[in-house]
Amino acid sequence: MPTIIPFPARYSAFVLCVLGLVACLALVLASPHLWLAWIGVAAFAVLTGTGVHDLRQARHAILRNYPVIGHLRFLLEFIRPEIRQYFIESDAEAAPFSRAQRSLVYQRAKGEPDNRPFGTQLNVSAAGYEWINHSMQPTKLANHDFRIVIGGTSQPADANPAQVCTQPYSASVFNISAMSFGALSANAILALNQGAQMGGFAHDTGEGSISQHHRVHGGDLIWEIGSGYFGCRNDDGTFNAERFTANARDPQVKMIEIKLSQGAKPGHGGVLPAPKVTAEIAAARGVPVGVDCISPASHSAFSTPTEMMHFVARLRELSGGKPTGFKFCLGHPWEWFGIVKAMQATGITPDFIVVDGAEGGTGAAPVEFSDHVGAPLQEGLLLVHNTLIGVNLRHRIKIGCAAKVITAFDVARMMALGADWCNAARGFMMALGCIQAQSCHTGHCPTGVTTQDPVRQQALVVPTKADRVRNFHRSTLHALQELVQAAGLDHPQQITAHHIVRRISDTEVRLLSNLVMQVQPGALLGPLDNQHTVFRTYWPLASAQSFQPVTQGPHGLLAPGFAMAA
Repeated sequence: MPTIIPFPARYSAFVLCVLGLVACLALVLASPHLWLAWIGVAAFAVLTGTGVHDLRQARHAILRNYPVIGHLRFLLEFIRPEIRQYFIESDAEAAPFSRAQRSLVYQRAKGEPDNRPFGTQLNVSAAGYEWINHSMQPTKLANHDFRIVIGGTSQPADANPAQVCTQPYSASVFNISAMSFGALSANAILALNQGAQMGGFAHDTGEGSISQHHRVHGGDLIWEIGSGYFGCRNDDGTFNAERFTANARDPQVKMIEIKLSQGAKPGHGGVLPAPKVTAEIAAARGVPVGVDCISPASHSAFSTPTEMMHFVARLRELSGGKPTGFKFCLGHPWEWFGIVKAMQATGITPDFIVVDGAEGGTGAAPVEFSDHVGAPLQEGLLLVHNTLIGVNLRHRIKIGCAAKVITAFDVARMMALGADWCNAARGFMMALGCIQAQSCHTGHCPTGVTTQDPVRQQALVVPTKADRVRNFHRSTLHALQELVQAAGLDHPQQITAHHIVRRISDTEVRLLSNLVMQVQPGALLGPLDNQHTVFRTYWPLASAQSFQPVTQGPHGLLAPGFAMAA
């Protein structure tokens, strides 16, 4: 008997489309004036043509095996994130920020009550759960406008007067982290800066420099200088002192921040493709319109820690004495130690250091960089804070931090680990209306926050969103005030690792101070025998004259891995 090959059911949708086309054509021939038949012909002709194309194309195996109906798979995959976000995920799920975290930002930005009924939704018995101990004698504070003074600290008697900060800045303990115009839309920059001006806090420009949109509302600016020297560059991409001075001495600019690396993609440069280099972006960055805009992976103005310290001093002098520092995500420990040794050797110290954690975000980064490059904020902050204590320089340098700071407890915890203030990027983006669609790199941001599409960004109404930025900042600091009062303190800077408790297991909790590294003042100026492994191993390898390690063996670096916890 001949073998009968059964008709593949996967072709059923295609066959039905063909039959529908034939049936509609028959109706048209029988009743030419029946307009529904003509609509059917058009619809089934499109579906049949799609099926023929699916069978002939070579890109998608699914469409070759499932013509027409296979497109449903791609449609469902396309809307899967929205379906999951709105209907499936719980309040504690989703990354990088949970529904509960996002809802808290939205409520505070809108000025709505953020109280939670019926108790915490967190598992207080889970390992890693943390809380701040309260006092039997809470304090009562007049307001929540917590500020710190950056710059203007005492300097050595032989310090060059031209290289000393003469314009210290009184900063809020919670500010907008670095986000460039280009990464964000014009309306987003306008709203952020207006919100900062209304709330009395600072707005970091990001490495894309100061655009015309940063200047409209006059909010305080922290000017970030990246490796591309945007806003202060020569045509070949090198640093231009005259252009820097012209921008840096603008009264709106309060601090100068040299960006060494960012947490989302440390050690990685970037390219803004030519089609995205609009006239507005080109004017802000000082680059040609319609030409690839390159951010190198490293700076050309210095190549050693010592040269870097002299560059810090030069920018401080050129700016007219404004607080000058740098931002970085911790990488090789000996490079950071080399910078500290350069401070000791030259007598030049930055006014501040911002530590960016590897959990920080960006519009787009290689997956391996987001997931596996750079030290998380806790480890980076602890090492920077303790190193400066160990060489008796901590009192001269303020420390900021950034990476997933959303709530007042996040701010309190970072201060307990050594920070003087915190920056937030994605939190303020959510205050603008960001819904964590994670389409920042596509130019199709649904809320107009991270797009240069003039139509899409019209959805972001500047005055309304500026109010929300101000509200989010104010409500977060009000919550911080309540935490500080409950702990019996007068300022968040008084929060230490002794105030934070961490659950280790079902039956054990420990103070954070017993879990993290704590170095005594001046301890790194003498023998290192009793110091943490990271100092015993890497401090001798560091040099003020090079970012490279001093000693290498036949099998590479002679050093074990390092851990920050004691």
